[in-house]
Amino acid sequence: MELSQRREGLRRPTMRHVVVVMPSAFTLGNLFFGFWAIVSAFNGNFRWAGWFIVFAGILDMLDGRVARLSGTGTRFGAELDSLVDVISFGVAPALLMYFLDFSNAGRFAWILCYIYVVAVALRLARFNVLSAGKPSTGWFTGMPSPSAGMTLAVYYPFSQTEWYRASLSYLDLQHEGLVVLMLVLAVLMVSNVKYPKFPPIGIRSARGIFGLVVHLVILLGGILAPEYFLFPLGLFYMVFGIARATVLGLMERPETVAVVDEQVADAHDPRLPPPLSQERRSRWGDRRQEMDE
Repeated sequence: MELSQRREGLRRPTMRHVVVVMPSAFTLGNLFFGFWAIVSAFNGNFRWAGWFIVFAGILDMLDGRVARLSGTGTRFGAELDSLVDVISFGVAPALLMYFLDFSNAGRFAWILCYIYVVAVALRLARFNVLSAGKPSTGWFTGMPSPSAGMTLAVYYPFSQTEWYRASLSYLDLQHEGLVVLMLVLAVLMVSNVKYPKFPPIGIRSARGIFGLVVHLVILLGGILAPEYFLFPLGLFYMVFGIARATVLGLMERPETVAVVDEQVADAHDPRLPPPLSQERRSRWGDRRQEMDE
């Protein structure tokens, strides 16, 4: 009897248990690469620090996909994912930018990096509140923190390419340009600008085929030419939300308010006396004329 109880207590984990643990394992892998990016940036290895943040973004995407496909999403997993994202896409990119350019820019240059981290924390907190108990939609409110963090992360590899040196180096993005980029990303994360989610993958509908093409293009670009492809992709995604919000704002028209005759409006108000008829108005006018004479 005791032997059977011990065997039950040492029962091998089932496939269900493995599937439940997998999203959290991806999330902890996300944290691993985020922390490794911080260490690499501190040691001056900016290129690999940026790639580690990209690896963290890939794992962040996979943990959500696995949780949704397997139906194993939990409140614990969602909270853990948000805490990890603050480090991988908030603290890690901010410290990467600080060690790359702002450490010698002045005594209070770190405040810019702090503002970016605050924006990431507020973005994730708002996402948790808005998404709690509600069905998922095809749009994010505010720029997602992984997209903002990876856009900053891949700047340095992009700045080392021959194409950048031959075309955009005169802009000197490594100084004022980075300040503007970080502030714009911080504002977009806490704004109400809508950003699209990745479309689902499939072959039975036009939307699924479009999602498959998008994923393949990003995958091929990220594998074949990551230095040239990823940073322009991040800028395109950032500008897309701004352009869309601007166009929709210009297309909005003020609501037309119907002009109602005061007499008609007063006729429906029970607190006011009934309106005078045309005959009573003429009699009243004749009496006022006799009084004036």
